[in-house]
Amino acid sequence: MSGLERVAETELAAVPLARDIRGPRFWYPGDPDRLTRMKSVIAVYRIQTWDVPRPRGLLGNQQLSELTEYLRSVVQVGHHASFRIGAAGKESSVMQRLAEELEQGLNLPHDPENGELLIRLRPELDGPGWDVLARITPKPLSARAWRVCNMHGGLNATIAYAVHKLAGQREEDRIFNPMSGSGTLLIERELMGPSAAMVGVDIDQRAVDCAKANIHAAKRDIEVACIDALHTGLPARSFDLIVGDLPWGDAIGTHVDNEALYPAFLSEMHRLTSKQGRLAVITHEIRLFERVLQNQQKWHAQELLQVASGGHHPKVYLLHKR
Repeated sequence: MSGLERVAETELAAVPLARDIRGPRFWYPGDPDRLTRMKSVIAVYRIQTWDVPRPRGLLGNQQLSELTEYLRSVVQVGHHASFRIGAAGKESSVMQRLAEELEQGLNLPHDPENGELLIRLRPELDGPGWDVLARITPKPLSARAWRVCNMHGGLNATIAYAVHKLAGQREEDRIFNPMSGSGTLLIERELMGPSAAMVGVDIDQRAVDCAKANIHAAKRDIEVACIDALHTGLPARSFDLIVGDLPWGDAIGTHVDNEALYPAFLSEMHRLTSKQGRLAVITHEIRLFERVLQNQQKWHAQELLQVASGGHHPKVYLLHKR
């Protein structure tokens, strides 16, 4: 995912045998199953390059035989049940013929919309040929096994993991997740390791029930309650880390409501945060949030990252008390 390269490189650096890490590309001769446990990437692909000027060249006898064998080795790892091709012009006659050939060679059905083996074709980055990328898992890694309940506008789990890594992972942290939704931020942090305490609240009982279902599926014990995050009644300085995915004004909430919500949120979170605590905020209402920051004196903020997610480009900020 664009924007998470730094977090992914850090995670990759801890993977034994991963070498020559250059942005999203790396060399890895080990067990592919180890890569399926990565948390900071949307998906992991094997990549192989063919010295052909255009995708039509992959239909040559030798190239097609090599391509089929290469993809078959990926299927042996991921046990995919179908495949699809992701490329510019995938509806062209060349791509249609390639799909027909692979359907026979791999003995897998071609499912253009939901195929499990995602095959991407793109021009070679530093050469004249074409790269073929094959996703090693049937589903993206961001589709966590614990997610049994989804909510419209829910946070991507990969982003949640990255936010916690960048905000700092400390066992002594008392953690609060206001507007906790389906529990993504809570579960991802709990799976990373211990903390002193963890609490989530949401004003919508449906969200609380959804979070509880996901927490149960993750086999974790996290407290979530149906409470207004701005009126919890909790004592001042109750938390060392507050992580919030604020409404963006499209799937959840409205832009008008956010004009009042954002300043009130920063004020109440300041009250709940310990003296040396920190506040991580995720939002796509970038102009509004930065305007609110300029009009207050309680927080010092730094931008951690900006990601591309589902047609949006939310930013993540880390705030400390002045």
